[in-house]
Amino acid sequence: MSDNGYKITHTFSCNFLISGFFYDKDTHFLWAGGDLKETLKNEQIVLPEVRLIGPDSEQLGLMSSAKALEVASSYDLDLVLIAPDAKPPVCKVMDYGKYRFDELKKLKDQKKSQKVAKLKEMPLSMTIDDHDLEIKAKQVCKFLADGSKVKVNIRMKGRMQGRPQVGVDIMTRFAEMCASVGQVDKKPEINGRNIFMFLAPISKK
Repeated sequence: MSDNGYKITHTFSCNFLISGFFYDKDTHFLWAGGDLKETLKNEQIVLPEVRLIGPDSEQLGLMSSAKALEVASSYDLDLVLIAPDAKPPVCKVMDYGKYRFDELKKLKDQKKSQKVAKLKEMPLSMTIDDHDLEIKAKQVCKFLADGSKVKVNIRMKGRMQGRPQVGVDIMTRFAEMCASVGQVDKKPEINGRNIFMFLAPISKK
């Protein structure tokens, strides 16, 4: 028994680089190496009573976990604890290997479909001409179309520090050039010698 109240059931090595399972006696879950959460199965389930669901989702009634394991064995399948917090806990007869494969595949597909928002930066200047401003706007539009946020900044030099409104006006024009794919997430803000503005992709409803 460890200091945090978890009991080490066994250790093994695998592609996840997990060193061992830690059993939570309250939730009846195995925590693998603190990263991958494994559901209890087969002999790992020791409960006085469970509600058993068959391989075709049929209700097989209440019974001890030992009896439920016998039923699962008769199907040549696994007994898996799917609802540990239910009263009584719910187990299902299934092919655990296939179940885990399908779940990991779903998780992988979900991660592929999710776009992680990245922050790009685009420096401008107080003396930028219209042509250069248009080129930089096109580049920022590409960033926004790809789902990235953009931090636009101007660093004021010399006498320009006394005319910050010029920089704010450039920022406003720049935001209008990107309005087809982006929106102002944070309006131009003057901070010492710098002027910052944040653009974000337009939310798709």
